[in-house]
Amino acid sequence: MIDDDPHIQTNNQQWWQMSSAEIADTLKTDPEEGLSRAEAQERLTKNGRNELTAKKKSNFIRFIKQFNNSIIYILAVAAIVTFLMHHYSDSIVIALVIIANAIIGYVQERQADDALAKISELLISKNFVIRGDEKLELDSRELVVGDLVNLEAGDAIPADLRLISADNFSVQESSLTGESVSVEKTDEPLTNGDLAITSQTNMAFASTLVTTGSALGIVTATAIDTEIGHIQQSVSEVKEQPTPLMRNLNKLGFGLSVAILIAAAILFIIGWLTQVYSLPILLIVIVTMVVGSMPEGLPASTSVVLAMGTQQMTKKNVIVKTLPAVETLGAVDIVNTDKTGTLTKNEMTVTVATTADRVYEISGVGYDAEGNLDLDGQLQYNGKTVDWHSDDNMRWLINIAGQTTDAQLHHEDGVWEITGEPTDGALTTLFKKLTGEYPDSEPIDSLPFDSAIRYSARLVDFEGQRVLMLKGSPATIINMAVENGMPIDEQYWEDQMAKMTAQGLRVVALAYQPVATDIEDIDPISIGQDMIIAGMVGMIDPPREEVAQSIIQLRQAGIKVKMITGDHPDTAKAIAATLGLDERINAITGPEIDEMSPEQLQDHIDEYNVFARTTPKNKLQIVNAQRANGHVVSMTGDGVNDAPALKQADIGVAMGIKGTEVAKESANMVLANDKFTDIVAAVREGRHVFDNINKTIRFLLPTSFAEGLVVAFSILLGQEMPLYPTQLLWINMVSALTIQFAFIFEPPESGIMMRGPRSVKSGILSKMDIVEIVYVSVLISGLGIWAFDWVTGLGVPTVVASTMTLNIIIFGKIFYLFNIRNSYPVISKYFFQNKMAFYIIGVLILLQMGIIYLPFMHGIFHTTSVNFFFGWLIPIIAGVIVLVITEIIKLARIAYRKESGKKAEQFN
Repeated sequence: MIDDDPHIQTNNQQWWQMSSAEIADTLKTDPEEGLSRAEAQERLTKNGRNELTAKKKSNFIRFIKQFNNSIIYILAVAAIVTFLMHHYSDSIVIALVIIANAIIGYVQERQADDALAKISELLISKNFVIRGDEKLELDSRELVVGDLVNLEAGDAIPADLRLISADNFSVQESSLTGESVSVEKTDEPLTNGDLAITSQTNMAFASTLVTTGSALGIVTATAIDTEIGHIQQSVSEVKEQPTPLMRNLNKLGFGLSVAILIAAAILFIIGWLTQVYSLPILLIVIVTMVVGSMPEGLPASTSVVLAMGTQQMTKKNVIVKTLPAVETLGAVDIVNTDKTGTLTKNEMTVTVATTADRVYEISGVGYDAEGNLDLDGQLQYNGKTVDWHSDDNMRWLINIAGQTTDAQLHHEDGVWEITGEPTDGALTTLFKKLTGEYPDSEPIDSLPFDSAIRYSARLVDFEGQRVLMLKGSPATIINMAVENGMPIDEQYWEDQMAKMTAQGLRVVALAYQPVATDIEDIDPISIGQDMIIAGMVGMIDPPREEVAQSIIQLRQAGIKVKMITGDHPDTAKAIAATLGLDERINAITGPEIDEMSPEQLQDHIDEYNVFARTTPKNKLQIVNAQRANGHVVSMTGDGVNDAPALKQADIGVAMGIKGTEVAKESANMVLANDKFTDIVAAVREGRHVFDNINKTIRFLLPTSFAEGLVVAFSILLGQEMPLYPTQLLWINMVSALTIQFAFIFEPPESGIMMRGPRSVKSGILSKMDIVEIVYVSVLISGLGIWAFDWVTGLGVPTVVASTMTLNIIIFGKIFYLFNIRNSYPVISKYFFQNKMAFYIIGVLILLQMGIIYLPFMHGIFHTTSVNFFFGWLIPIIAGVIVLVITEIIKLARIAYRKESGKKAEQFN
């Protein structure tokens, strides 16, 4: 990409062999200040964005693929047969039906692609880049070769980089190499001249993920020049897999096609043996029955419902990355959620500081740098009443808090905010409250926090001596001191920790140990030797006010909310109780889970709603055990350690703002606003989408079968066909363009969050749905045949009776639509809720008026102008009969459900 520049050659460079100075010289950049903004812009303009673009789909191929399903194949054969039999008008109408459905599917797919493209824009990662000695947060697409990139745990690596500094830095490279174990990285040049990428330990590659530590790297390749870009170029085509629901629909469509063809074959044999029609007429009648029975609008309708659902979720700040997430949301019965930042505000505030002999209380809210200190009931402010400087341990505690934090306070729009981790923010705020100054720490060496060791360390010069300062889990710090034989009152510290955790406080221990003045690097093995515990601080992360109400709504919907956190179990239980997580709060810890076998965990997993002191491995064990018990599990999280469980859950939900790139990469959904309340909206929309798909299928199948049954009953009864083939085809075509899409606009029912999750094992249609499909199809077709026989018996011309029958089928569909729209009585406050349904019906009636009253339509569709009685009144009466009968059965089902609910309540 930069190869056009005669001074910069990037291809075939063995970056791992070069020193930092050599790399900077080759790429014409500065290893400390990075590129200038002007140079970076020039390279971006010249070489393009740092992005991999997928091969654009051909619109022609996209359109042709719309014909690739069993239903369309059968319709195509029918069109060919009718054409060969010189029934040109029938053949043309069948072809129009096929093309209309293909156009609908094509348009829907284009819209879905556009929606996914917009969603992809929302998920573009950002990275910190140093340009002209300024630290900027840039869209990863803006990076160019020579940029200086800062990487932290949780970041997605945006381009191929040569690391020039690395601190406890490891990278998950499974997306590139297939190896699941994180790779430790260094910044030292490697001597070997020919290394596989798995051995290039001073390189970081695009699309991989930072798991621990921090690093600084120079971009050596972007876009298609990266290793992942080379792989993409070598992959000519990736076959997309259909979603579970679409697989079910394809299976349903294939099964229906086979059943209809078998029925057609049987009817052809019966018609041929009874000679009810001549062979040519019988053949065209059978073809018409097949065409009329095929629910060809099924794939297009359900796809549009899914696409509308994803768009609605995006409007509600829920970014759905995959269609299976939409399908599965309505079935979720467990929501596992992280505590910090999800259920709470993620604004840690130190409220208690405990030393070896004193307990201080600190006031102040959030990151506000003003606050008071209280000791034994005496109010202290800036140490005026009791000088905390006189408490040697407290003095150490405050300074360790300031020396081991990277968070910075800043005041914006009247609100105190931090740059950095919330725990660090609380310690920075504590230091500022009591000293009136901001922390100024320049460590000699540092050991970043890692969930595996549960502490961090800084090597600093303080008050004329070299000191190793530590902060971390109290249990870890205490154990290290005890294991190294330090004289501490273990029981005292455990009691103080218990008191604070019982109040829902997160407890952090602060300790220090003097080291020799010539020590330049932290030796983890020596940590704990000569350690002195300065004290502990208890900090609270207050629950979000709106979360409690969301939990109530989820519980009413039959969904259990479970908290998974790294905090102490007492702290987690206190927060869970405050939020009303459940009637009884039962907690289990990660170490306790580790002692269980997978079978034991599966047997007992449902007994717990709080999982504390968990590791990434524990989170994965929890999700696996829940799924093994048949639960449909959602996992919510924002950190690196949440990623494996997010990936394993049925629905992984990541935070969009505070979530790490690792979490967002692993999740199926992203909450753009980081609000737990959006999960409720997502579940509601998921159930809404499935309801509308279910209604669409329940509507399309009986109304399609009714058309086929008109033909079947005519053959079996040995009577004249009430409908001409082109009329049945007209019904299919106008339905495909109008009424089948009415459910797309159907709003969610008011009680949608008051019922339990659907069972994923029960399929799309219940037994009652199947019964309904059978009796509705028989009812509509039976009314059409009876009315035709009745009016022809009165001496009415066949063409008038046939036109009337055509309208009976249409009005049967219209009135059945009103029955199936929702689970309430048709005459209710919900009648006009879906206004689009009335517009769609209006368009359908206008089309019917055209086929009846436009003379040029008469010859094609064998219709005629009819008076109000035969053309409209009788069809409306038939439609009312369909509505009344289906409403009576619906009301009986409602009454049955209510009675069953009462019995269930009495039993419980």
